[in-house]
Amino acid sequence: MQKLNLAKVKKIVSIILILILYKFSDAQDNEKQRNWTLNGYLTNLQTIMFEDIEKEWTTDNLFHNRINFKWYISNNFTSALELRNRFIYGESIKLIPDYARLINNDKGFVDLSDNLISKTSFLLHSTIDRCWIDFNKGKMNIRAGRQRINWAQSFVWNPNDIFNTYSFFDFDYEEKPGSDAIRIQYYTGNTSSAEIAVKADCNDDITTAGLLRFNKWNYDFQFLGGLFNSEDYIIGTGWSGQIKGGGFRGEVSYFHPASNFSDTSGVLIASISGDYTFKNSLFLQFEVLYNETADRYDINNFGEYYYMDLSAKNLSFTKYSLFGQILLPLSPLVNSSLSIMYFPEVEAYFVGPSLNVSLKDNLNLSCLTYFFNGELTKGTKESLSLVFLRMRWSF
Repeated sequence: MQKLNLAKVKKIVSIILILILYKFSDAQDNEKQRNWTLNGYLTNLQTIMFEDIEKEWTTDNLFHNRINFKWYISNNFTSALELRNRFIYGESIKLIPDYARLINNDKGFVDLSDNLISKTSFLLHSTIDRCWIDFNKGKMNIRAGRQRINWAQSFVWNPNDIFNTYSFFDFDYEEKPGSDAIRIQYYTGNTSSAEIAVKADCNDDITTAGLLRFNKWNYDFQFLGGLFNSEDYIIGTGWSGQIKGGGFRGEVSYFHPASNFSDTSGVLIASISGDYTFKNSLFLQFEVLYNETADRYDINNFGEYYYMDLSAKNLSFTKYSLFGQILLPLSPLVNSSLSIMYFPEVEAYFVGPSLNVSLKDNLNLSCLTYFFNGELTKGTKESLSLVFLRMRWSF
């Protein structure tokens, strides 16, 4: 089925949001309590990519604007509309085939993305990644529309996050992708709930599952089961708690072909992580991923891995992946971090140092470096480096 293109509607909605901002900012009486919120941010991200620092560099620039509008209609009803607008220019548009099409790849059941302007060296892309209405009464909550359904427990790799998997490397998309779905939650207690969700995507594939959450022995447990992408039955579990003051969490999911229950080609994906915060605010985190499907997704270079289309069934390109991270505040306004991944089967690794400086309450400067190195092809060393400089203003 051809995707429903609502680009014109999206443009109209963008204009309406601008008018809302103008009207309410001009006419709002401070003595009246408003029943809506409007916020967002604007970032400028400079990127440099190279395989060898002494050879060719690929440079790109991104202006990223986000607008979040939420309307508290009544005591029981809330709605939200959130837009993501990106103006991109640089060499990747010219060097990567079908770059504009790749950017304008809306995976939702309804196409809410559009390249408003697409030229040889630049493009302006806009998407609605949140558009939902929420009904809440007593212990029941129902939400319909484009939303984020977060069933994750671990930090980097999330086998339980079957509705909207995200990439650790996409740091500039903090809100993470959403799904066109209906979600029903029922809270059975302060720390327990049951829910069911149904999602449809651009290929008419259905993901539907139920989740049960509860607390036992000071641990939060969850169990899930359902159908993944119209192809696999899935069962899974996740947990989060503490050991000796340190965090301990994990997720396990098993996927089995729905077409033939006696098929023995089911796959297991599991991640386990631990973290600890010291008195001086030093934060350490470790995570391990077992990805049984990894040998079915060969990659030729680290660029393919960086842009890899992830799903809960395909989280990495090696069967085992290791992750470690150190976060250290250098001052109240300066934070530093160092992330490391290791892929033992191909003796490859990733190193990512970062520095974030708060210039003002609503103005931040960040610098990050991504460095990949290893033997993806036996006997041939591959490397890829990316340097990011980002300025962010929030409003």
